[in-house]
Amino acid sequence: MASGAVLIHRIRICYYLLLMFIGLAVLTTGALLFAVVPGLPRVPVPLSRIIETPPSEIYAATGEHLLTLGGRETIPLSRVSPNFLNAVIATEDHRFWKHHGMDKLRTVKALWVTFFEKKSIQGASTITQQLAKNLFFSPERSYSRKFQELLVSLQIEAQFSKQEILEAYMNQISFGVGAYGIERAARTFFDKPAMDLTLAESALLAGLPKSPTQYNPYRHYDKAKKRQEVVLARMVAAGYISKEQAEQAAAENLKLSSSRPETRAGSYFVDMVIKQLEEQYGPHVVYHGGLRVTTTLDPQLQAWATTAVSNGAAAIEKMMGIEKAASDENGSRRHRLQAALVAVETHSGAVKAVVGGRDYSDTQFNRAVQSRRLPGSGFKPFLYYAAFEKLGLTPASVMVDKPVMIPIAGGRQWRPRNFKPGYEGPMVLKRALMDSVNSIAAQLAVRTGPQSIIETARRCGIQSPLTPVYSLAMGTSGVSPLEMASAFSTFATGGVYHEPFWIRRVEDVLGRVLEEHIDTGERRLDAGLTCQIVDMMRGAVDQGTGETIRRMGFGLPAAGKTGTSNDFKDAWFTGFTPTLCASVWVGYDHGGIEMRDAFGVGVTGGRGAAPIWADFMEKATRGAPPREFPIPSGVRFETIDPTTGRSTAAENARFLRVVLLSGQTAHGGSGANEEVYP
Repeated sequence: MASGAVLIHRIRICYYLLLMFIGLAVLTTGALLFAVVPGLPRVPVPLSRIIETPPSEIYAATGEHLLTLGGRETIPLSRVSPNFLNAVIATEDHRFWKHHGMDKLRTVKALWVTFFEKKSIQGASTITQQLAKNLFFSPERSYSRKFQELLVSLQIEAQFSKQEILEAYMNQISFGVGAYGIERAARTFFDKPAMDLTLAESALLAGLPKSPTQYNPYRHYDKAKKRQEVVLARMVAAGYISKEQAEQAAAENLKLSSSRPETRAGSYFVDMVIKQLEEQYGPHVVYHGGLRVTTTLDPQLQAWATTAVSNGAAAIEKMMGIEKAASDENGSRRHRLQAALVAVETHSGAVKAVVGGRDYSDTQFNRAVQSRRLPGSGFKPFLYYAAFEKLGLTPASVMVDKPVMIPIAGGRQWRPRNFKPGYEGPMVLKRALMDSVNSIAAQLAVRTGPQSIIETARRCGIQSPLTPVYSLAMGTSGVSPLEMASAFSTFATGGVYHEPFWIRRVEDVLGRVLEEHIDTGERRLDAGLTCQIVDMMRGAVDQGTGETIRRMGFGLPAAGKTGTSNDFKDAWFTGFTPTLCASVWVGYDHGGIEMRDAFGVGVTGGRGAAPIWADFMEKATRGAPPREFPIPSGVRFETIDPTTGRSTAAENARFLRVVLLSGQTAHGGSGANEEVYP
């Protein structure tokens, strides 16, 4: 009896605990409903209005329309191939016709994986839940948001038929490359209406929504085909097709549309804009929020930049004796000579043109922004500014071009070599920069110190990691063309830095301004020292390593610097007028490939990048009046002997004009002939 009483007592305890649990569950559910329901969006009637979200529009600085984001073409289910309908249902929600908005089995499995398998979160969204998600514009991922989506999906299921739900879903799903809805996707990828899609085509498209970028068949055909096989396997498991049909479809070689969707003008630039918008506002707002975005792009400059890069790279390949680039099994170019160009408005930082490669349809990797390549001697202006500021040197200071050996703690001695054979002895620093003399740059780097060079580069806007070694002065740390164009713009403005930007203004669907860029500048460099550096870089263009610019007929006042990395793997030219700065890089994506002409002579920045710069800038400034660079008070111009640095009144073509500041004299001083190295 005692044991029976104990059993009854335990049953009562379990019963009361169960009642308490049920009560808590009811209270919790009630609290959640009380907190969540008031914030739920209203489900539109008819349901097709769920996809009637306003597209976002992107415009150039000139007001020219560049791109519409989120546009759709709505069609009824009767105009969609049954192959695609079956493929999507088998892949996304194979119990779609049986559940009422929530797949209980998938939900239980997802909860088990989420709570009991470490570092794994399992999703269980049905097609209805995915449709409900589009009523929420923010990309928030939380349990509260999931609960809201579940409630909305139950509401949708209660109000609308399965056919209406599926039709709305088919017309709003994203396939990447700006294709929303199955009709737009079918025409984008296969140049045909959705009703004519084959089994193989349907399976490929049905696999894209999981990750439109990763499975984009134009970029990653092999990955898209593997994803297609997954879709076909699920169709077999769901009983829509036989195993033989799946194998036949998987073996079919798909013919994609030849008019790739990424070939719009300014694509590298537009990609930058979209990326920034998505990071700031989230993808849902960007594609469905009706934003009106005004960018800094100048379409005409962009067209000229694209042509200059294409023609210039082809000319270099011809110089190198290359007639046809190698191809892989998919026909895409590999080990193809590449080039990039960025143009920045000096007085504002507005990016006017971006070319990230020779052909956007071949590769969407933006070398103008994402790539960090060695700038070679293009980095020397930062060195010379640091030397003037820290050591009190001037453009008339004399140093000796000679063999140098620089001890490196814990490493081998550094013996920098000039590009030209031999050494020329004493010369003024202006000529050393004009002719890009490495031995003198190395001596300056030791006297100045790597940290001073890094500090100067940072003040000008270089943000890439910089290794504090002496060879940094010769550009041994990678930077991007965008950084170089922005940094050299600081010299062009007399030392005032403007952060580069490419979005001028963003408005919401009601015309309210969400953000607007106000042009502001910050003085980072001394105006007098900057004037000296600019004058030295003008010498590089007029008589030095960048004189190709003048030979090609570009006559406006301009300054710049060539750059060539070791073994001719990178060729640069970054130069500017008072209003526009452009940086050009040429090389191979595979950094181990050298650029040499048919005679084995290396392709330098002056031979490879400078002609592209000149071609672009000649068109970009055509018709513009000559403008001089800012000349601050307290500076004077003086003619000197390029060997001794002494002032001279004689007229001689070999003499140089230099900029000197108040209190500076042209006598070649500052320890010109100190013997610092053994």
